[in-house]
Amino acid sequence: MDAWGERLAGVRGVLLDISGVLYDSGDGGGTPIAGSVEAVARLKQSRLKVRFCTNESQKSRGNLVGLLRRLGFNISEGEVTAPAPAACLILKERGLRPHLLVHDGVRSEFEQVDTSSPNCVVIADAGDGFSYQNMNKAFQMLMELEKPVLISLGNGRYYKETSGLMLDVGAYVKALEAIMIGDDIVGDVGGAQRCGMRALQVRTGKFRPSDERHPEVKADGYVDNLAEAVDLLLQHADK
Repeated sequence: MDAWGERLAGVRGVLLDISGVLYDSGDGGGTPIAGSVEAVARLKQSRLKVRFCTNESQKSRGNLVGLLRRLGFNISEGEVTAPAPAACLILKERGLRPHLLVHDGVRSEFEQVDTSSPNCVVIADAGDGFSYQNMNKAFQMLMELEKPVLISLGNGRYYKETSGLMLDVGAYVKALEAIMIGDDIVGDVGGAQRCGMRALQVRTGKFRPSDERHPEVKADGYVDNLAEAVDLLLQHADK
């Protein structure tokens, strides 16, 4: 048995990504990748279990499956795991009411979710919806919450359309993420971490060497002063 045979021996199921594996996406349409329709059919005729996953956040799962079926794939909604339905389950389980910064094409997925008096922000690939006004509104919402929660339907940097590479939601998620820099291990660092934020402690102000051995709170990092914290943040800002 060759090396690949050894690695694939005993496989009982296959999980297939959709965009870029089954089809190349285009402006509202798409083209099956050569041989992919037949390949899916062959898998389904075998003893292997076949399921599909996607990070698509501009189309509802129903619309995505409808497109795939029009392209010739034998796929049902129940076979596809997508971010929007998964997010809806999390929202309901946690009693969260989202402010939605999402594409109109996926908004229907949230019709059964309570969006009154939002206590979190859900962000997806909103396309042209990523205006300053919309981003600022999401930012203000997070800053006003006592315990800010930001849920993203993806974290990709870019994706491919027929017109070229497109900026994905990951860049916008980073813009809304925050980190606390403080000198109080309990009030600043602990408080921020309880709100779901990361926190750095500066070794100035209230800092005491024993803070780095605190029995209950551990900062995500310790820096000598604000200048060093800024150096670190800027060093990693584009990574």
